[in-house]
Amino acid sequence: MKSSAGKTYILSAAISMLSFGAFAQRSATQKADSAYVRDHYTKMEKMIPMRDGIKLSTIIYIPKDDTKKYPILFDRTPYSAGPYGENEYKLSLGPSMLFAREGYIFVYQDVRGRYLSEGKFVATRPYIPHKKNKTDIDESSDSYDTIDWLVKNIPHNNGNVGTWGISAPGFYTTMTTIDAHPALKAASPQAPVTDWFMGDDRHHNGAFFLMGTFSFLSYYGAPRPVPTPESSPSFSAYGTPNAYEFYKNLGPLKNANEKYFKGENEIWNEMMDNESYSSFWQSRTPVPYLKNIKPAVMTVGGLFDQEDLYGPLKTFGAIEKNKPKSPNYLVMGPWIHGGWTRGDNDALGNIRFHSATGPYFREQIELAFFNHYLKGTTDPQLPKATIFETGSNQWKKYSAWPPVEAQEKNLYFHANGKLSFEAPAAAGDSFDEFISDPNKPVPYTKEIRIDRGSDFMYEDQRFAATRPDVLVYQTEVLDNDVTIAGNLLADLFVSTTGTDADFVVKLIDVYPGDAPNDSPIAGTKMGGFQLMVRGEVMRSKFRKSFSAPEAMVPGEVTEVKFDMQDASHCFKKGHKIMVQVQSSWFPLVDRNPQKFVDIYKATEADFQKATHRVYFKTNEASHLKLSVIKAD
Repeated sequence: MKSSAGKTYILSAAISMLSFGAFAQRSATQKADSAYVRDHYTKMEKMIPMRDGIKLSTIIYIPKDDTKKYPILFDRTPYSAGPYGENEYKLSLGPSMLFAREGYIFVYQDVRGRYLSEGKFVATRPYIPHKKNKTDIDESSDSYDTIDWLVKNIPHNNGNVGTWGISAPGFYTTMTTIDAHPALKAASPQAPVTDWFMGDDRHHNGAFFLMGTFSFLSYYGAPRPVPTPESSPSFSAYGTPNAYEFYKNLGPLKNANEKYFKGENEIWNEMMDNESYSSFWQSRTPVPYLKNIKPAVMTVGGLFDQEDLYGPLKTFGAIEKNKPKSPNYLVMGPWIHGGWTRGDNDALGNIRFHSATGPYFREQIELAFFNHYLKGTTDPQLPKATIFETGSNQWKKYSAWPPVEAQEKNLYFHANGKLSFEAPAAAGDSFDEFISDPNKPVPYTKEIRIDRGSDFMYEDQRFAATRPDVLVYQTEVLDNDVTIAGNLLADLFVSTTGTDADFVVKLIDVYPGDAPNDSPIAGTKMGGFQLMVRGEVMRSKFRKSFSAPEAMVPGEVTEVKFDMQDASHCFKKGHKIMVQVQSSWFPLVDRNPQKFVDIYKATEADFQKATHRVYFKTNEASHLKLSVIKAD
């Protein structure tokens, strides 16, 4: 009989062997892909002139087989088009190596002001709808000028161009569709940055996403005096592996400049000068301009995207709202940010999906989409929306998104932590309350880590449910499946002893106590697991207007409504539905002083404890508005 220590050693050794095997397999695949690229493609480097005379660094890979004509796949990026140098090749090409083996011309371009391109970089550069002269440039015009040059100068192209990109390159892909060049036939914005204030990366509903923004902008916003192939280094002097400790010690946001950036980080400075949804932010979203879109568009996103869940939903929705004559598709899978580009994608953390969702997307959807619109292959007959339904773990095909069959249904908070689709009957002062202390904010994860990561999107939420400053509501055990597909809206009736507050709401699937232990992580017990289906934050000063913040009145019951973004999930029979409400999510989100001030300029003295109440009586019934497919 082996001791527990012996069992642990054997288990660890087995995991190590599996990890080594996966690493070896990946290395072999990368080596084969790299060899294929070198054997089958010729590389060119060009400086392509824009209408105002600025030249953009562009790298082109052309198939060596010159007996055919090929479409062009074009990716504009602020993250380097490199490697640079005639003999330095990318390890893989295109959205996946399926495209390289299929035969395409691949073009990568450093956007204006990044790496080897000339000009000044402007993050999420505003679109200029009415250009008066050649100096009125934007990402749409740079895309147009580049495509025009490519189709006229690259040998063996068939005159058709497609664009794609993930995250910031997704933003640039979206911009290619506005005032599109006639040769642009298909575009796929993937996890596209769409609005840095309302829901992508930097803010959600006006609340500042601290740790991701600090880390990212430490290099992305660093000055670049001259074109260079080198990237600025990311901040690394944390002095601790614990982000909670580092950002607590940072103190108020203004200290970041005083301690670290020294006023030299232009993008950080711009954010600190625009706490509300000013014209600065409004001008930087493409959503109002997604009209008369002519290329076919397939927007892609991940249901567990830790950065840009907002972007794909709002990009698709804006195009669809304007009734485009060209095809407009949405694909949402069970993926983290950009996760669909690699691997089987059959699990995230403890959650299994029981199918290889990545290969399915790459082969049956993405490749088929571009092949049809750029090569004229058989129409794959894609539905309007291809959405993975977590919980039931199956792909769903819808003729519209949100689905026409979905109906809005309210999920109400009740006394004693109850949650129900029945409205509360209480007419008196029915509420729960908790004390929110900025000096002891609720952590966003139970892990000790310095980088944000993606694990918090599918992490067991029991660590938060036990805190006294987190309210918990849950249904009885479900007698039947409850399936949601579409938007979630939080509608809270709250009061506070302060003059500002954040409210974080999480919609959670609670597994039964006897749930099978089928987690891919060995030894994990899934009984009682709390899976966050969707979590979102709202800065209450923006409850009436994101452009004109307004103080809360201490003690006054106030309605705070906010978009929690879309979800597609089946709460299975035997599970429970839970909602958690809290007022901090640190350091994912910066601390609210709970005093009506410009938080970006707040001092330590502005931070104060406050008591928050959440009400659930007949005329002030806090609830979530769900898009329900089935609730038997």
